[in-house]
Amino acid sequence: MPSYKAPTRDTRFVINELLDIESFGNLPGFEAATPDMVDAIVEEAGKFAAEVLAPLNQIGDSEGCTRHEDGSVTTPTGFKEAYKQYQEAGWGTLSLPEEYGGQGLPHVLGFVLEEYLATANHAWAMYPGLTNGAVTALLATGSDELKQTYLPKMVSGEWLGTMNLTEPHCGTDLGLIRTKAEPQDDGTYTITGTKIFISAGEHDLTDNIVHLVLAKTPDAPRGSKGISLFIVPKFLPDDSGAPGERNAVACGSLEEKMGIHGNSTCVMNYDGAKGWIVGEENKGLAAMFVMMNAARLGVGVQGLGQSEVAYQNAVQYAQDRKQGRALKDRPDPDAPADPIIVHPDVRRMLMDAKAFNEGMRALILWGALQVDLSHKSQTEEERAAADDLISLLTPVIKGYGTDRGYDMANAMQQVFGGHGYIREWGMEQFVRDSRIAMIYEGTNGIQAMDLCGRKLPANGGRAVQAFFKMVDDDVAASKDDEQLGDIAARLEKAVGEQKAATMWFMQNAMQNPNHLGGGAHHYMHIMGIVALGLMWLRMAKVAAAKLAEGAEDKAFYEAKLTTARYFAERFMPDAGALRRKIEAGSDAMMELTPEQFETAA
Repeated sequence: MPSYKAPTRDTRFVINELLDIESFGNLPGFEAATPDMVDAIVEEAGKFAAEVLAPLNQIGDSEGCTRHEDGSVTTPTGFKEAYKQYQEAGWGTLSLPEEYGGQGLPHVLGFVLEEYLATANHAWAMYPGLTNGAVTALLATGSDELKQTYLPKMVSGEWLGTMNLTEPHCGTDLGLIRTKAEPQDDGTYTITGTKIFISAGEHDLTDNIVHLVLAKTPDAPRGSKGISLFIVPKFLPDDSGAPGERNAVACGSLEEKMGIHGNSTCVMNYDGAKGWIVGEENKGLAAMFVMMNAARLGVGVQGLGQSEVAYQNAVQYAQDRKQGRALKDRPDPDAPADPIIVHPDVRRMLMDAKAFNEGMRALILWGALQVDLSHKSQTEEERAAADDLISLLTPVIKGYGTDRGYDMANAMQQVFGGHGYIREWGMEQFVRDSRIAMIYEGTNGIQAMDLCGRKLPANGGRAVQAFFKMVDDDVAASKDDEQLGDIAARLEKAVGEQKAATMWFMQNAMQNPNHLGGGAHHYMHIMGIVALGLMWLRMAKVAAAKLAEGAEDKAFYEAKLTTARYFAERFMPDAGALRRKIEAGSDAMMELTPEQFETAA
């Protein structure tokens, strides 16, 4: 049976030493994030994830969810009890507004919790995970009445939320949705239509489920400009705010999926259900994007999570499994075989995962800090700068993070050899579960196009230029350092490749947009490499300073420096190859006719 232990030491390193969140104590919410508070949250969240959720992961995979004749859904054994513990402990309230019952702590700490939950039990974590996004959307665009009715119970975790976008005939192209919203005399709307792929659409964890649904009013403009957002509860709140009359919304069926079996992915049927508009009519897509952007960062966390848990189990297996002899120094010359961790190819896979995991954790938590600063910094200029950076990097965190997270989970399965293919070891589940993260909340191709088509040119390229300056400044400060110089030089070369690719797009994509579409995925990966490279340069700088001070945890900091060097040597050179792929253009990619893709009889 696989195991999981929350990486609390590394988390504390990122929060306290790399990000130094104590230095932001003058900002709202940060004053309560004292070192003692941070340590307590990290340790207790880690225990909950490891001791309560991780043991349910294989159970959820093997049992799945059960839909009953009345449309109700039962979650796997232990899920409901685990959610009760989670809700009663107030874990879901960490970074939500105090006005509605939250603790108002920084998003950084909320992301720590998200990582641990997603790593321990991806399917279970999806139930409360979408609620934060729903709360964010209501906060941004909901009326005061809707906020007072729904937010206290959603923040407390008494009710959970969902997002209903996709329909059988349309996924990304939401302008094609057919779900209808008919206005009523009392100001409500009657919602009719079918939504598919709805995560946590029906379950037995809470007394009520609050659906956020995209639909079109009768006279709405065609396309995405005619989309409105509605709140449609499973049970209509009565005068006291408790669940009352059952609404006309039901789970029609459960999707049979490759992974995340413990989460109820539903086909949802709305048959004249009662709903309330959120925000303005025909402005629903913008309102939903508030929720989707929060969810996309959460999916990036899932990419890290599956890689982390697969890595932990692969390390343990590699230390225990004895096969073959070391090519150089043998740990025990008299033993008939050595642990496979001595073999360079096994080390390659493990080091790839370690370098990705620790770099991605740093990037995600740094990104969470930008979310906080975009709302809480003291000046408008500082808030705008933070918003620029996290907006630019959200598709990278989601797209690059889940592409590489899947790659790493797959590689960790490979460490097990044949045993990795056998269900009882748990590795094949990590691979299956990680695959969805590349697809939902906007496929990674959509993330790449969002990055290159929208985020790069936004405001005259202001965000990417700020990113380049940030990297250049860090490189300049470290180039002459004996321990950091090589890492900085390699990062300088990698960001140079990104700058050249950016310029190539500027010079070629206007006359042929297919050049942008054909190179967007590669560009997203270049930026992922550079962003993680920046995190590794910064982590190496902290580690070198700690070692110079004579820090007690010498082995930890030495490992940081070595892993930073490994990332620089093994990941950063890929930026050059990716740039050359971009500059190859799209002519050969687009030349064949659709018929030429068919296999000849």
